Amino acid sequence: MNKHLQIAIESSLKAGIAIMQVYETAFNVETKDDNSPLTEADMQANTIINSYLLPTQISIISEENKQTDYSIRKNWNTCWIVDPVDGTKEFVKRNGEFTVNIALVTNGKPVLGVIYVPATKTLYYAEVDSNKAFKADLKSHDTSFEQVLKLAEKLQPKKKKSKVIQVVGSRSHMNKETLDFIESLKSEGKDVEIVSKGSSLKFCLLAEGLADVYPRFAPTMEWDTAAGHAICNAVGLEVISTETKKPLVYNKENLLNSHFLVGV
Repeated sequence: MNKHLQIAIESSLKAGIAIMQVYETAFNVETKDDNSPLTEADMQANTIINSYLLPTQISIISEENKQTDYSIRKNWNTCWIVDPVDGTKEFVKRNGEFTVNIALVTNGKPVLGVIYVPATKTLYYAEVDSNKAFKADLKSHDTSFEQVLKLAEKLQPKKKKSKVIQVVGSRSHMNKETLDFIESLKSEGKDVEIVSKGSSLKFCLLAEGLADVYPRFAPTMEWDTAAGHAICNAVGLEVISTETKKPLVYNKENLLNSHFLVGV
C-alpha cells in the first residue's frame, strides 16, 4: 500500500477532528478577497494537514497556503493539492456536505485522492494506478489506517445507462449553462433527475453509482477537483474540460479550472 496514501488518509482524519470541534461552536466567518468564506476550521485543518505532508518533502498547493510563484511551481513533477475544507459555504450552512480534499498529482495528473466527510465520518480514497476506489464508513475520526482498510468497500460506478439520467447539481451553483445542459438531455428524449450535493461529494456520487453525469459550468479551483478527479479516474470515469475536450490538468500557471463534465 502506498505510504503517501496512508499519510493523506491519516491527515484527513486528524483534520476532521479539528473541523468538527469548530463546527460545534458559534464560529466566526470571514470573507476572503475573492468573496469566499473562511472559518477557523479551514485554518486549523490546513495547519494539521501541512504538518503531515511537509515531511514527505513533496511540494504543496493548498487553498489556504500562500501560493508559490509559477516560475518555481512549473518545475514540480509531483505535488500535493489540498483543500482543507471544501464546501465552506455548506459548513457555514451546517448541512454536513463539506469535505477534506487531498490529492497527489504527478506530471499534471492526479494519481491519488482522498476525500473525507467529517460530519458523517465517511472516507473515500483511491490510487489511480490500481483502478480501484473505496469508501469506508467510520465510527470515529481516530480510526487507524489498518482499520480503514478493513472497513473499506470497493466503489462501482453505474454500468448501464437508463432512460432516466441522474444529473449532479450543486446546492450553491445552478446557472443557465447547467440548465441548458439539462434541457439538451431532455431534448434527446431522456428523463432527467437532479441529484444535489455540495463540495467534492459530487464526484463521489458518480464513483459509487449514484449519479450518471456531473456538468460543472461554474468556477472551480484545482484544489476543489483534484481528489475527486483521482477517485473518478480510478473507477474509469473521465473529468473532461469543455474547453480542451481533454482531461483537466493540474499545477497549471492559473490554478482556475475550465468548465468540465464528468461521466460522459
